[in-house]
Amino acid sequence: MIDKQDLQTLCGGRPVAIVGAGLVGAGWAIVFARAGLNVKMFDANAEITRKAVPLIETQLEGLRRHGLIDEDPAVVLARITPVATLAEAVDGVAYVQESVLERVDVKRQLMEELDALLAPDAIVGSSTSGIPGSAFALGLAISPRVLIVHPVNPPYLVPVVELVPSPEASARTATFADALMRAVGQTVVHVRKEVEGFVLNRLQAVLLREAWALVQDGVASCEDVDKTIRDGLGWRWSFMGPFETIDLNAPGGVADYAVRLGALYQRIARAGSHEAPWDAELIGHVESQRREHLSQADLESRRAWRDERLMEFAAARRAQAPGH
Repeated sequence: MIDKQDLQTLCGGRPVAIVGAGLVGAGWAIVFARAGLNVKMFDANAEITRKAVPLIETQLEGLRRHGLIDEDPAVVLARITPVATLAEAVDGVAYVQESVLERVDVKRQLMEELDALLAPDAIVGSSTSGIPGSAFALGLAISPRVLIVHPVNPPYLVPVVELVPSPEASARTATFADALMRAVGQTVVHVRKEVEGFVLNRLQAVLLREAWALVQDGVASCEDVDKTIRDGLGWRWSFMGPFETIDLNAPGGVADYAVRLGALYQRIARAGSHEAPWDAELIGHVESQRREHLSQADLESRRAWRDERLMEFAAARRAQAPGH
């Protein structure tokens, strides 16, 4: 992260707004407040906003415990102000992080409302997981100032963020979003053309499709698929990507790897498409296997366990030398 004073300069001393205060929106509030920005948080459902505050407080205490924030959690929390209306949330802000329901009609309606409310230089980032901006953010006065800013949940622990401009987004918008995300400690990925799912979820989609297919075809159980990632691929992928992984896995590097194993991967890809939707029987089968390992009642506590492990991992990464 850059110096808090430099961050204030970048935003012109103005706050940022969170619109949509669910898990993703609350996570974004932590990202910005932790970096030193004042945050106004709004959700059309006031109960969601109310529930977000204790969640944020708990997570800030965890971050402090793991050495991931230097300030008293109460100081960081004090920078986050829940507000009752959208107009109040976006009044005078430099940036809006939209994290509402993942539906085109909901996002379009919000963009139209923001079009009437925002200052002429305020930027809007959408947390959408896979909907291109051209599906909901074109043809408005604010369209040049809207782009996708897609995080991984929770964004205060997993830093990667995808920036995806729509065809109408200006270069200034992308430049500002890049600078802002880097300044608050995120790792920026520039997606150079609009595709559904962007980069992260397209990669995840292929893995998930094959995981479900392996279970459906009786090749492996859900737990054994999870073990393969958790105790296998995930170890390397926690600190290097797939191209670096294969570059190191053949004596002559990536080109040598492609010659040695490219045909195998092509045969695997051709072996089965599994394009049919996951049907009720398959979903029930997978659900049954998962509930053997984790009851429905324990999902929330397991999420808390996951976040603690992510905090430990983030602390270890932070302790590494810069650039490694």
